[in-house]
Amino acid sequence: MNKKDYHIDWDLISKIVRLEAGNKCELCPAENGKKHWLTGSKVVLTVHHIDSDKTNNSKQNLIALCQRCHLRLDLEHHHKRFGINKHYWEERVNQ
Repeated sequence: MNKKDYHIDWDLISKIVRLEAGNKCELCPAENGKKHWLTGSKVVLTVHHIDSDKTNNSKQNLIALCQRCHLRLDLEHHHKRFGINKHYWEERVNQ
């Protein structure tokens, strides 16, 4: 994450989104700071820009996600960015 790409108040904005989501992923039952219900790893809740525009911080464009759900939504972006074989990522995410 490059902080320069985000609003100067991103830390506060993302904290509010996570609190409003009840400190839980909005796509699965994962809870911030607890073991992930599927992977067993510690959940660190993140905030995702639905339209991929990091300058669009409207409430309708932000969603609290666990790392697994965030990666799944950003999968195609990661394929392009890192030039990694699509099947490699799908196998890792779907484990």
